Amino acid sequence: MASSQNEQDNRRYAVAAGVPMLEPSDSQEAYNFTLLAIEVSERWGVPILLRMTTRVCHSKTIVETPGYAVPLAPAAGFVRDIPARVMIPAYARPAHHRLRAKLAEIAAWNEREGPNTTTAGSPEFGVITSGISYQHVREALPHAAVLKLGMTYPLPLSAMREFAAAHPRTLIIEEGDPYLVESARTAGIAVESQPEIFRFGELNAARVARIAAGDLTPEPKPMPGKPPALCQGCPHRTVFTALRDLNCIVSGDIGCYSLGVLPPFSAMDTLVCMGASIGVGLGLRHTLPPDEARRVVSVIGDSTFVHSGINGLVEMVYNPPATGHVLVVLDNGTTAMTGQQEHPGTGRTLHHSATGKFVFENVIRAMGIEQVHVMDPMANPQAFQDLVQSCLASGELAVIIARRNCLLAAGAIRQYEKCAESDKNVQ
Repeated sequence: MASSQNEQDNRRYAVAAGVPMLEPSDSQEAYNFTLLAIEVSERWGVPILLRMTTRVCHSKTIVETPGYAVPLAPAAGFVRDIPARVMIPAYARPAHHRLRAKLAEIAAWNEREGPNTTTAGSPEFGVITSGISYQHVREALPHAAVLKLGMTYPLPLSAMREFAAAHPRTLIIEEGDPYLVESARTAGIAVESQPEIFRFGELNAARVARIAAGDLTPEPKPMPGKPPALCQGCPHRTVFTALRDLNCIVSGDIGCYSLGVLPPFSAMDTLVCMGASIGVGLGLRHTLPPDEARRVVSVIGDSTFVHSGINGLVEMVYNPPATGHVLVVLDNGTTAMTGQQEHPGTGRTLHHSATGKFVFENVIRAMGIEQVHVMDPMANPQAFQDLVQSCLASGELAVIIARRNCLLAAGAIRQYEKCAESDKNVQ
């Protein structure tokens, strides 16, 4: 869990979906396994899960790119294949049989020639691992024999069984859930698992050494770092100052404005997933006592609103709470949190050229909400706070679009708009 609110093991998705999975352990394998994934996908006609984890993505290693013979693409055209593309029960049942047959074939291929490697070492001690955990194992336990699994679904269970049988002690090292351990033990393979305390957080060489040694002493707490904060000059600061001072119950959303939960604002009470702020806010409005319900405000960013907030707005119009509701759309003109990408509300493509623009206030009014206010919160912070208070007191559905460009993106946005205007004049 680096910058997300959940820590999950996506290997479970491969099993649940019946999708083969490859796990690179470094940059070179990320390149090689991507090419391999394409080959496997084309050969068996199935999608492939290339499982990337934090440390592989955040590390740099030399990558050799010898080139790849790209086959000529067939001419574009539509070929009707209803049984393969329309999964009504009559077609889905035989499709499921075909999928399981393909997975059995891929499992046999993985046993024979899959991307799994064995490193010689101690005849007494072996380690089965995959992904980034392999790098930690090689550093912490250089004496151990190692079976590194490159395709971890379907697993090469015969290779795992043979490796474990050759070593009196076989330990499985893996980050996250005991996926490999459970799979091995289900198949009757005798392996050791790491203690539960190592299920949380990333592994490193020191933690792997402790696992191998059976060291269960409490781990030292990491040194506290500087907490993240909204940028100085960020327009969201004015919004969260107002919500804090008005003692609002704030249903929040995913974006850089999620930092409104931290001091000095402490002005976000729920955070679930992209677009949830509106639905959760409406649920609070419907269920809380009237005095508390009137304090509820939903807050959502511009790109998140386009991504998945519109559905919540439909519910807001169709099933309005008795106390009304207030939604604040934080329109900073970009997708600020993940790299300042464009979105439909900016009127620019991902390459920053002009295109059709999704105008929030026009769409919101067209959906039947009469109270739609557009304001720059930083132009007059007190006026913005007064507007929020007025909307809360009205007992009606109200949407406030707090519009001011992200401080970090403002210069670039001006340049994009200037170029678009220049292109328009040329035409």
